[in-house]
Amino acid sequence: MNMKKKAISISVAAAITLSMAPAAVFAEGDMPTIDQIKVGEDYQDLEASIKVLTNRTDIVDTVYKGYAEQFMELYPNITVEYEGVTDYEESLNLRLTTGDWGDVCFIPTSVAKSELSTYFTPLGDFETLDEIYNFCPEKSYEGTVYGIANGGTASGIVYNKKVWEEAGIKELPKTPEDFLNCLQQIKDNTDAVPLYTNFAAGWPMGAWDAYIGIAATGDPDFMNNHLVHAKDPFAKKDDMTGPYAVYYVMYEAVARQLVEEDPASSDWESSKRMINEGEIGAMVLGSWAVQQCKDMGATPEDVGYMPFPILVDGKQYAGAGGNYAFGINNQASEENQKAAMLYTKWLIEESSIYEDEGSIPALKSGELPDALADFEGVELLSDNPALEGEETLFNELNNESEVGINNDDYPDCEILEAALYGSSTLDELMDNWNQKWSDAQESLGIEVAE
Repeated sequence: MNMKKKAISISVAAAITLSMAPAAVFAEGDMPTIDQIKVGEDYQDLEASIKVLTNRTDIVDTVYKGYAEQFMELYPNITVEYEGVTDYEESLNLRLTTGDWGDVCFIPTSVAKSELSTYFTPLGDFETLDEIYNFCPEKSYEGTVYGIANGGTASGIVYNKKVWEEAGIKELPKTPEDFLNCLQQIKDNTDAVPLYTNFAAGWPMGAWDAYIGIAATGDPDFMNNHLVHAKDPFAKKDDMTGPYAVYYVMYEAVARQLVEEDPASSDWESSKRMINEGEIGAMVLGSWAVQQCKDMGATPEDVGYMPFPILVDGKQYAGAGGNYAFGINNQASEENQKAAMLYTKWLIEESSIYEDEGSIPALKSGELPDALADFEGVELLSDNPALEGEETLFNELNNESEVGINNDDYPDCEILEAALYGSSTLDELMDNWNQKWSDAQESLGIEVAE
């Protein structure tokens, strides 16, 4: 099977039949859903000026400005202005509460599902939109969708093909120990940094948490259902699957000195050029990073993407999840909310954003990006939503325990520091996480599966 031309079937395989119905007519005060509006037909007389917030400060004045200009050719009466935001998560957490932040943003990861309706406009019914778009469960609550992902990523590892070839590596690794052995070969046979952690930036360390679910277990229910009720979920397993196996890769790579010499002085922007030009062998990041690394140096053809090296009953899996999701400010004027919905729909359905960023499209009828060419035979799965009545349980447990999976970089940084300085073994760290998880389960009255 050619992965590059495979239609997306991450959760529900669905080809979208485009309706040829005439443009819809909506009464004043009647907010449409995103599936009801037709870009280029509806709201031709709408006048509005909208602001779009983004974390992509590197391309906000170039690529993103170009999208706005294309859209404004369709809707001359709607002005689209972008604002690039540094320290995006921290800044947005403060700005959202004011209600006066703009019209469209990437929904911060710290916004709990139960809080989505506080800040964002309903985009439509979950059952309807889930047939059309990927990753809808991630930004929906009680049957309503509040955010559509700006495409998606698969969980894997960015690598430099030429470096791995020069190191004498013939096959991509499939187990944690295989991967560590490959890093050792890179260290022994090339001048490249085998694995670059990007520790100084902080957030790339949190990226490791994305691999403890489907990539490490092959189970789409693990993250939102089983982990909440699991007893000692961070314990080592004999078959080297599960969360421990993921953190083992990080810990051992650091302990064996297979990472940059001084992680505290690493630099994110420079690392993209370095891996492009063969100064770095690998970086553990989502597939969204592939195109950025290709764009930052003279040898984009050397940048590849491999599955995370864990075998579950002899098979590799990769989690596919949404990037930041577009959300619309429910405190904006009615005109601005409609204009924002028009622009959001144009971006996710008609612009070239997914080709430009090499990401999995929002539309289920789209095709997987070229970046996933090395995922032949790897099963892509998306996390299943939590059971009814338990939608907020993971967030509550995660916060109560202070383990901080997917929303706090510090625990992952703690693993690196322990390996770097020899202050704790991985087993000691994971025992501590298990204890905090167990205490929080007890505090919240969560039933634990034996």
